[in-house]
Amino acid sequence: MEQLIPIVNKLQDVFGAIGQSPIDLPQIVTIGSQSSGKSSVLENVVGKGFLPRGTGIVTRRPLVLQLYNTSNHTIPPSPTSISSSLRSPSTAVNPEDSDEAEGDENSHTVNTPPPKKKSGQALKPPRQSTDNVAPPVLPGDEWGEFLHLPGEKFYSFDEIRDEIVRETDRSTGRNKGISNKSINLKIYSPRVLNLTLVDLPGITKVSVGDQPVDIEDQIREMCLHYISNPNAIILAVTAGNTDLANSDALKMARSVDPEGMRTIGVLTKLDLMDPGTDASDMLNNRIIPLRRGYVGVINRGQRDISQRKSITEGLRKEMEFFKSHPAYRSLQHRCGTTNLSKMLNSILMHHIRDCLPEIKNRITGMMADIQQELDALGTPTGDISRATLGGSLLGLLSKFAASFGNAVDGKGSSADGVEMNELYGGARISYIFNEIFGRSLMAIDPFDGLTDEDIRTAICNANGPRPSLFVPEISFDLLVRRQISRLEQPGLQCIDLVYDELQRMSSQCEPTELQRFPDLRDRMCDTVSNLLRRCVSPTQMMISNLIKVELAYINTSHPDFIGGSRAVAQLMERMSREESEGSPTPPPPPNAGKRTGGEADEPSTPLADAVGDYADTHHGDRADGEKGGLMSFIFGGKKETKRRSSIGGLGSPSNMVKLPQVPDTMRNTEMPTDRERIETEIIKSLIESYFNIVRKNFLDMVPKTIMYFLVNHSKDSIQNELVSELYKENEIADLLRETDDVAQRRKTCAEMRGLLGRALEIVNEVRDFNTYAAK
Repeated sequence: MEQLIPIVNKLQDVFGAIGQSPIDLPQIVTIGSQSSGKSSVLENVVGKGFLPRGTGIVTRRPLVLQLYNTSNHTIPPSPTSISSSLRSPSTAVNPEDSDEAEGDENSHTVNTPPPKKKSGQALKPPRQSTDNVAPPVLPGDEWGEFLHLPGEKFYSFDEIRDEIVRETDRSTGRNKGISNKSINLKIYSPRVLNLTLVDLPGITKVSVGDQPVDIEDQIREMCLHYISNPNAIILAVTAGNTDLANSDALKMARSVDPEGMRTIGVLTKLDLMDPGTDASDMLNNRIIPLRRGYVGVINRGQRDISQRKSITEGLRKEMEFFKSHPAYRSLQHRCGTTNLSKMLNSILMHHIRDCLPEIKNRITGMMADIQQELDALGTPTGDISRATLGGSLLGLLSKFAASFGNAVDGKGSSADGVEMNELYGGARISYIFNEIFGRSLMAIDPFDGLTDEDIRTAICNANGPRPSLFVPEISFDLLVRRQISRLEQPGLQCIDLVYDELQRMSSQCEPTELQRFPDLRDRMCDTVSNLLRRCVSPTQMMISNLIKVELAYINTSHPDFIGGSRAVAQLMERMSREESEGSPTPPPPPNAGKRTGGEADEPSTPLADAVGDYADTHHGDRADGEKGGLMSFIFGGKKETKRRSSIGGLGSPSNMVKLPQVPDTMRNTEMPTDRERIETEIIKSLIESYFNIVRKNFLDMVPKTIMYFLVNHSKDSIQNELVSELYKENEIADLLRETDDVAQRRKTCAEMRGLLGRALEIVNEVRDFNTYAAK
């Protein structure tokens, strides 16, 4: 099972070589307060002092540390060597022999070749030494590599420390500045376990030097960025000689891991606790429980560092302290850097074990995508004959036309699978017809832009120079035509929306192979656009003609039209309903109660009397043989009016009345009379009835017109249009000419396919290894 971490680290190098995001491996993220001992814990895990030391904030950039155990010579190849080997398949190294080949090249680094794996033999985890003292390490068996210095090995850990300081100062300055840009370091040693750790700046409260005033918030955000990953294992470092309830590391870890499922507590400075006190309750997980518990460690002090005591000696001193202390003697499994390293290694391996199936599925999916892109790129057109090119061109045109027709009919699918998440193709056109055009048209008020004052003015204009005895028909005719004309613009806008959808659909139906030929793609887009534009003109003309047809003849004999009689009946019914509800009415005029034929006076309202007289006159004979129109005589009684002379007499000039000037614009400013209110209500009923009839017809005819003149015509004609415009003998070679970057893309895809194949081979190295057997 020890082979899992190097295998996944190889995968990280492979994915880094192809420029893709690395596999989401768990990173062991170290957080803690400033000077709590985070860096010292990492040095103890590595067994070498390689991190900058000092007072105040020392770690000022995230350090991503990958540890590789070389005791069995499982040295992973660098991304450069992986890429070069895949570019030359004939010289590629066998996975079983890769370590041996590198050992020959760097004989000063690896002294003995690794054992060969026999066919069918499962990989066995490396044998862990049970001795407390690390085996001797020969010079050259330990080194480090920085990502920003590819191919350069640092055999001196003092040089590694100096390079970390230089790289930190390069981006943050020399005066305690911080940066969230990480430093990536790989350390190869036979005394380390395979791990991936991240060392973050310590949590501080007050800014010093050129640090910003919000240094605490910046460090906190940096730490949260790393530990918020659900696959991250949080190493919360806290000084053992402080109150655990005041731990900044545990507080931050709890904010992203409230259950403590992926948090490991590390207690440092246990040797500095006051006499008579110990951390046994914390190590026994009794104070702040964590799912993975706590581990106590002892780091080298500043005096030990100044006296240049080695970490090996510090680890021996740590072991003696825990064995001799009475409180920790029974907690040996929870104490010491060795136990911490083994715990981290085990946690990391078990997580990788659970992720291996997902890793393999992801690699397989990426290989399928690359293979599909290679198939789309095809073979270079320079190696194809002219006859074959002509056939390829016809095939592309036919494929595009068939895809466009299927999309309109709802039988096709897009290359990116958008039809699984949203409406696609012809369904979008249906949405425009029903949801956009239909709902918008039904939301139009028949009286938008038409007030009662406008209707009253239209009636007065239709009467001419003298007040008419009947409601003029011409007023209804003029007003209803005006409202019907407002329907034309929504119909034309619907054409534009469908046109845009067809343009969008044509771009979605382009074959993947068309990306190789930009000239052909541009010509094809221009041809389709020209075809659609030619179809738009007759469609717009037909929509305009639909409105013109409605305006040409106002059919008042339509069976759904309300007519004058029903309009008056509805008005009378409404008036009677208002009277029954007790609506207040103005006092009746003096002649309101008079009826012909000796009828008795009855209580009534002026509007009700007027409606009653209008009904009586409308159904009776016309009086005095006068001519009528659409409406009958409205008010009964005397038609004569007495006009009182406004001139008092023909006396002196001082008694003459002078008339005001005639205004340029005349409008009725007086309150409408009962007769005018009735005429207005009747006209409104007639307009609403006829407008609804026309709107219903228009709502039905516009989608049919667009489908016939625009959608179906373009779908049926697109293939013939493409062939007639593009299939020309003297233009085939130009249309199918590849761009300069297509060959490079083809080469890049081939290399990526090789890299992914290598990654799949790496995953398959553990296909015979039962990861669940070693727990």
